[in-house]
Amino acid sequence: MIRFIKVSKDTPYIIFKDRYDEALDANQKNIEALSISSYDKEKHEVDSRYVNLKMIDGTDFIFFSNYNSKKAKQFISNNNIAALFFWNEINTQIRIKAKIYKLDESLSDTYFKNRLKEKNALAISSMQSKSITSFNLVKKNYLYTLKNEDLKKRPKCWGGYRFVPYEFEFWLGHKHRLNHRTKFKLSNGVWKKKLLQP
Repeated sequence: MIRFIKVSKDTPYIIFKDRYDEALDANQKNIEALSISSYDKEKHEVDSRYVNLKMIDGTDFIFFSNYNSKKAKQFISNNNIAALFFWNEINTQIRIKAKIYKLDESLSDTYFKNRLKEKNALAISSMQSKSITSFNLVKKNYLYTLKNEDLKKRPKCWGGYRFVPYEFEFWLGHKHRLNHRTKFKLSNGVWKKKLLQP
């Protein structure tokens, strides 16, 4: 589930919350699953992966990850991202364009202290995305960390990201592909609304 904290009262955020509540009522599985696409400047490639969105605070969408991962390096070289939710139980797709930034360290520290120790053990022991010779070695390092490390102390290689949308598109699927699409784009601090062809 996604935690909502003093969420912006701007129209696209209100619509997002309404669609979220509808999906939650419809028992949507993996409702917090979010696809993030980023750009690799060196390879001139676009990369996508799923993350779990943890909260929305004001205008900030927040998730947590490894700062040494491939995506982290891509965020540094180009902080424009595309984000995508799809909630099949209500046949709704939400597309977002945004700027992404590291979360304040104190907020990452607080969040880490309150996570399950098993998750923290993995965050400490994993060198995310690095090549491995054996999965057994990964498990061995994880179990050692679980028993021997301070699992409340956040490693510097792990923390939060916040992204701030400047564009939303709400896609509502209907029979015969007569889909309803509404786009909001931020321009000089004002959200401009457009209806799009299916």
